[in-house]
Amino acid sequence: RQIHNLAKMAARPEWAVFSALLCVTFVVFCGVSAIDVKQEGTQFVTFTVATDETDGFKRFMKSADKYHIPVKVLGMHQEWLGGDVQFDIGGGQKVLLLKEALENYKDAEDLIIMFSDSYDVIITADKEEIIRKFKDFNARVVFGAEGFCWPDRTLADLYPEVRLGKPYLNSGGFIGYASELYQIVTHTTIQNQHDDQLYYTRIFLNPELREKFGMKLDHTSEIFQNMNGAVADLALKFDDDKTRLRNRVYNTEPCIIHGNGPQKMVLNSIGNYVADSWSFDECHSCKEDTFSLKTYKKDDYPVVVIGLFIEQPTPFVPEFLNKIYSLDYPKKKIVLFIHNHEEHHAGHVEDFVKQYDRNYKAVREVSPDMNMNQWYARKQGLSECIGIKCDYYFSVDADVQLTNPNTLQLLIEQNRSVITPMATKHGKLWSNFWGAIGDDGFYARSDDYIDVVQGTRKGVWNVPYINNVYLIHGSLLQQPKTTPSFIVGQLDADMAFCASLREKGIFMYVTNMDTFGRLTTTTTYSTDHLHPDMWQIYDNRPDWEEKYIHPDFYKMVDPNTEVEMPCPDVYWFPIVSETFCTHLVEEMENFGEWSSGRNEDQRLPSGYENVPTVDIHMRQVGFEKEWLTFVKDYVCKLQLKVFPGYFSPAQAIMNFVVRYNPQEQYFLRPHHDSSTFTINIALNRAGLDFQGGGCRFLRYNCSVTDTKMGWCLMHPGRLTHYHEGLPVTNGTRYIMISFVDP
Repeated sequence: RQIHNLAKMAARPEWAVFSALLCVTFVVFCGVSAIDVKQEGTQFVTFTVATDETDGFKRFMKSADKYHIPVKVLGMHQEWLGGDVQFDIGGGQKVLLLKEALENYKDAEDLIIMFSDSYDVIITADKEEIIRKFKDFNARVVFGAEGFCWPDRTLADLYPEVRLGKPYLNSGGFIGYASELYQIVTHTTIQNQHDDQLYYTRIFLNPELREKFGMKLDHTSEIFQNMNGAVADLALKFDDDKTRLRNRVYNTEPCIIHGNGPQKMVLNSIGNYVADSWSFDECHSCKEDTFSLKTYKKDDYPVVVIGLFIEQPTPFVPEFLNKIYSLDYPKKKIVLFIHNHEEHHAGHVEDFVKQYDRNYKAVREVSPDMNMNQWYARKQGLSECIGIKCDYYFSVDADVQLTNPNTLQLLIEQNRSVITPMATKHGKLWSNFWGAIGDDGFYARSDDYIDVVQGTRKGVWNVPYINNVYLIHGSLLQQPKTTPSFIVGQLDADMAFCASLREKGIFMYVTNMDTFGRLTTTTTYSTDHLHPDMWQIYDNRPDWEEKYIHPDFYKMVDPNTEVEMPCPDVYWFPIVSETFCTHLVEEMENFGEWSSGRNEDQRLPSGYENVPTVDIHMRQVGFEKEWLTFVKDYVCKLQLKVFPGYFSPAQAIMNFVVRYNPQEQYFLRPHHDSSTFTINIALNRAGLDFQGGGCRFLRYNCSVTDTKMGWCLMHPGRLTHYHEGLPVTNGTRYIMISFVDP
């Protein structure tokens, strides 16, 4: 980030920690004199080249600091003239910068200089170990080695024969005495755009110069581990209090890890553990650079633009919106940007905006009739943030149910460039991040993916792909070179977003330090019904249960909770929510094909109903399979509690909603049910939606009339519980009936 931009923001409270850290970094890193470190009489200086303070650079500097290795940074905030070294030759500028720096040390024969790249390098050992290993080489200069002869493969045959280890020079890391290194970097001319590795290679391949300068290669990764072509050789070694990278082939523990070539993402994964980042005891890096919002007044909280994206028919959208409103964050510090691409959800968004828009700083809505595609909509969301110079941008897709109201605060306090709260699909390993990316550019399972998803490893993890929900630090959006894009070739918006961040060297993190929420499954969601969420009992059970099961149901399941018994062997308990009752009634009325209430009934195999009612069967509205699952998973839990010893197979042929009102059928004559036990769920409110009604058990002369919406009456069906439906005198009464185990 540009220091002058951050300085403007430093006066704002939410930037205090962030700005102070970078200002200190600037003073220390960009000082004019290098810091010499003495180790048992040996002077030691470390150099790196970096023109931007990227996330990779900051990681390198933190790793150096952890091992007390001061680093002299060359080229910071200068224009990079060394070419695009990620895809082509280049890097000569690094040699020129080092040449200039070594002028002050050219005659220091006993001074040890280490040079390392920084954007894709992590230090994992202290200077004592590095110096000791260097001296064991009995050389004046040691370069790292790799398995590829880059950038000129035709030079491969000129290398000395190597019996063990990688044969070819890599210039991403080297160490040597100052006098020899100065002679190497001044041996011949080089231009900024020329290749630094080729420069050093040609010197090494000259036998006379190799002997003159005392040059050797670190073939077995004693000090320098170049990862390209060697990933399969590497494994993490976990000790009680630290983690090191081990080369299994050579049985070495390298000190400098270089993610050269296409191994940047693998290095990021390794970086989650090494350099004192993580151990089985705790995640050390999770606390780095964090701050607490608890010290802030509400008026001083950062301004956040929350982008909400409804791009396809999605279950439980009203609940999604309500959870956004429930985030524990000052509403007057939030601007909402809502993109709804689905007409099915227009009413949900309209109701939400109408109810809550006055509470927010601002609400901007893009409705389906504007026909804005998600690529442009997501770009527009970022533009909202850029336009008001927001402090953070929080993007949330509609298939994310944020059950933790502290989510936004917790993410902000982590103080990362880009971070996502981990969310998974219920009962599955499917999550909103990838631990690795395969050669095809898509998902690959990392070694630690399952541990992270299942929570056996807690931390804040650098990953190559995130989706669905993420927080972006506003500083990234204030300059084009760090602003992410949603348009990269033909990639989908999520893939393009992550690809652009990786290309810009911006790290993406996922945290599983807390439980934040879950992902809903959208693939089977159909809008053919009035209330399609009711059909989600299989694919999205937690959300279905949260919406449709009575909040006191599990109290009833508790063996220590007594279940009401208003009549002998008639049990009464809460089971479904009022929302379920309302939706079921509305589904039935929307279907509209109520039976006549006469004995003739073509829906039955016999064509005859002995005790007819005005009703609609669950089978008619396509809900019978889901209903029987409900009976098995919820009703039978309570049946076993109140009628112990009977294990129900949860079979039911007759499952129907009955409608009573004075204009059609208003009562039901005495009868037995064709069931082992019957459930009777009240679907609306006695005394408010209707008067009268209820159920009378003749054998006991006992009636239940004050029925409660969402509560279930359960009683034996045959022989003992002869009963009748009492007259409804006004309004309309709805009940749900199942004859279980006929």
